[in-house]
Amino acid sequence: MDNKIFVLTFVAIVFISGGLLYIYNSKPVEYKNPNELEPVVCTADAKLCPDGSYVGRSGPNCEFDPCPTASSTAPIFEDGTLLPQ
Repeated sequence: MDNKIFVLTFVAIVFISGGLLYIYNSKPVEYKNPNELEPVVCTADAKLCPDGSYVGRSGPNCEFDPCPTASSTAPIFEDGTLLPQ
């Protein structure tokens, strides 16, 4: 019986101490990954390509993606289907 009371008291003290340290920690340590880059947000504008398609901005410099070449794109109908090649 004494062992049970000791274990319960010890567990209660550990939880209370941990909670107080969590609440009253004035200078929490902020962990940062040194390899992680800052997020980049690009505007949502689009560029009209000569074939009538549009490309958006991407990458760390927010540059427009290259326009697709004529050989790499199949004709796309208004309903979104592709012409089989």
